[in-house]
Amino acid sequence: MALIELKSVRKVYDLGEVQVEALRDATLNIERGEYVALIGPSGSGKSTLMNTLGCLDRPTEGSYLLDGEEVVTMTKDQRASLRNRYLGFVFQNFNLLARTTALENVELPLLYTKGVPSRERHQRAREALESVGLGDRLDHHPSQLSGGQQQRVAIARALVNRPSILMGDEPTGNLDSSTSREVIKLIRQLNRENNLTVIIVTHDQNVARNADRTIVLHDGAVVADTTDFQVAIESLQAVEEAELAETE
Repeated sequence: MALIELKSVRKVYDLGEVQVEALRDATLNIERGEYVALIGPSGSGKSTLMNTLGCLDRPTEGSYLLDGEEVVTMTKDQRASLRNRYLGFVFQNFNLLARTTALENVELPLLYTKGVPSRERHQRAREALESVGLGDRLDHHPSQLSGGQQQRVAIARALVNRPSILMGDEPTGNLDSSTSREVIKLIRQLNRENNLTVIIVTHDQNVARNADRTIVLHDGAVVADTTDFQVAIESLQAVEEAELAETE
């Protein structure tokens, strides 16, 4: 059984007089330990798919099994519990608390996990920071860290609950190209060494190229799902050319 099984998923946003179909008949499986990139033009449904896979939003129709558990019928609290067990998130803007240390930032998710005493929180946060190469920056505040180091803290925070899945929403969007390569190298290392499932939304082809598999979205539908990156890029270019033709 795949870790993620999405079948005929639709997501419709009711905006009053207008209904927007953000996902259309999305069907895909993701195996444990896979590294997947989601790409597509703006408005293609990438963020909606990410929010769905991340249990942040519930599909309007269809089925979403996460490790065999049906997400679609869950309450908001049940989805939150599932997120806490399975998922770690990394965002473009790091989302670190400015007045707290790296160690305290990484500890934060454990405060919402029942039964984790203070000593264990400190130890797990320290280990997570060491795993991303920041064992010597525990007491530094975000303002004392470079952009790449801040994103490493964010990755450590995402990993401290020992999730099965790391989800990145444009995780290199605020980094220069050199730092971006370092962060993606780290994510790949975590994927391989820990059998960590990685799902990344990105506009950067150099980031997407590192994935084992690329999923291309357009108008809420999956138009390509391939392990051949060149095939994915050709599909993306065809979509962009079609959109350009429609505007002329």
